[in-house]
Amino acid sequence: MRYGVIGTGWIAKSFIDGARLICGSEFVAVYSRTAESGDKFAAANNIEKVYTDISEFANGDFDAVYIASPNRLHYEQSKLMLENGKHVICEKPITVEPDELAELQALADEKGLIYVEAIMYMFNPARELLKDAIGKIGKITSVHFDFSQLSSKYPAYKRGELPNIFNPALATGCLMDLGIYCVYPALDLFGLPEKITACAHFMESGADGSGVAGLLYPDKLVNFTYSKLGQDRLGSQIFGDEGTVKIESISKLVNMTLTDNSGNETEIIGDVAKEKLMGYEAQGFERFIANPNDPYYNVIKERAMQVSTVMKEIREISGIEFK
Repeated sequence: MRYGVIGTGWIAKSFIDGARLICGSEFVAVYSRTAESGDKFAAANNIEKVYTDISEFANGDFDAVYIASPNRLHYEQSKLMLENGKHVICEKPITVEPDELAELQALADEKGLIYVEAIMYMFNPARELLKDAIGKIGKITSVHFDFSQLSSKYPAYKRGELPNIFNPALATGCLMDLGIYCVYPALDLFGLPEKITACAHFMESGADGSGVAGLLYPDKLVNFTYSKLGQDRLGSQIFGDEGTVKIESISKLVNMTLTDNSGNETEIIGDVAKEKLMGYEAQGFERFIANPNDPYYNVIKERAMQVSTVMKEIREISGIEFK
């Protein structure tokens, strides 16, 4: 598969490394707003063609595009790529608004193209291990997911700068960056909730720096916390009346264990390199391109829409605005 890439940050490099590792994918072009950034990224990642004009890039000689630009640009860039016949895998959140996602999913279907969200959870083989494990811990009534990771951009923010991730005008903030990793497993494992509660802590820039949400089901409560202003050391847990599943990283599904009520601990999975997890995203994406009738593609699309809808409700309840 021949790819073009939009974006020159660390996440784009991770995807390239993973796709090359797992799939042997070719990366032949990169789009950047500046030639300097594009040239530097291309040289570091063995990419021959650099574009600074997005329309010219959209007509480039490649089959698929990986988009890793600021959230606010995901919709318009994905639409342009789809209109020009490119398959698209776009970093999370795939769009800001659910109606944007619905429009682009319909456009992709109309053109016979694949359009998916680059979210590690849905392509991670450990997802099935987690589902198997929670089937062994009895009746589940309580769940706590956490993704709190001290941002590497926070020192710059404290110096008076405004990194993209803390700029609400770019539709960023903690929920959109980290909280989404809690929403995905909640909906994938337990379905849509009956009720949602949520609140957020806001930074002076207007971005949400941390937040909490509760998803109420008839038989359980799923709580999650997320923060870019502090570092979690405990991980996530799923509590059943016959045992507990602990997940060190809810985003990567690594270092998971099952502990029964007698205290006996069993490893579900150990650590996995980040680039390998990113490679699984590329592997699934390329599988769908080769077989667009793959039933799991419909699961991916449906789950993305559910997550986008719930994320919007959490934003509205919490008072998160992008302006």
